[in-house]
Amino acid sequence: MAVSGAATTGQPVLTSDKKDGVLHGTICAPPANALSPVLVEALTGLVEEFERGAAKVLVLSSAVPGFFAAGADIKHVAGLTVEEFADYRDAARRPFERLATCRKPSIAAIDGRALGGGLELAMACTLRCASPAARFGFPEVMLGLIPGGGGTQRLPRLVGRGRALELMLTGREIDADEAARIGLVDRLCDPDALGGTMAIARRLASVSAPAMAAIVNCVDAARDLPHDRGMAVEGVALLSAFDEGEAREGIAAFLEKRPPAFA
Repeated sequence: MAVSGAATTGQPVLTSDKKDGVLHGTICAPPANALSPVLVEALTGLVEEFERGAAKVLVLSSAVPGFFAAGADIKHVAGLTVEEFADYRDAARRPFERLATCRKPSIAAIDGRALGGGLELAMACTLRCASPAARFGFPEVMLGLIPGGGGTQRLPRLVGRGRALELMLTGREIDADEAARIGLVDRLCDPDALGGTMAIARRLASVSAPAMAAIVNCVDAARDLPHDRGMAVEGVALLSAFDEGEAREGIAAFLEKRPPAFA
């Protein structure tokens, strides 16, 4: 088990372990997993490990009861100059952006509150799974701030402009059922998110990594590009999967009635 960073208590704020192609990062920075500089640095290290390592899927969860992750470390922010605040913003954005653009899938397992920057971390993941205990919100407006870790950009793409504005302008929290209904959560897991998330992760770890990367790229093209250009992206990706990916092994395994030996 790897350990990243340490809070003032000397305890690690993030631990990780790898098994069967799944890298599992567990946040443990009580009382609320606020995004302190130490935790931000640890998250950056975890994403770097995922990017360069052999794991095919990343799972993020929390060991702190009641919280996936809160937002900015307000006590830390309160004493910053504007230049220092800009540095803190950029440091926090770094792991989010790298996670969002990684060619391998990631899943947030949310069993408590995901607020502000914590929700932005979850939205940077490919998928979000939540238990009935999960809660979601962007309370920044009540502090005179705005979401600054990609929230104003990713939330509208997930739930639409109107719903995104309502959530960010009011700062209200929503439960897991509403989050699933509006598209912020991809799967509800009862009783706990981590169990369901790990089942999904193990399934993803058994399939073709190049094919998964291509699917994510094509779906993002559907969101960002006109239909004809998205179709062109899909067409190129299909040929690449057939010629350069793992399709030949998958097809051979199907014909030979055996499990495919994907890398």
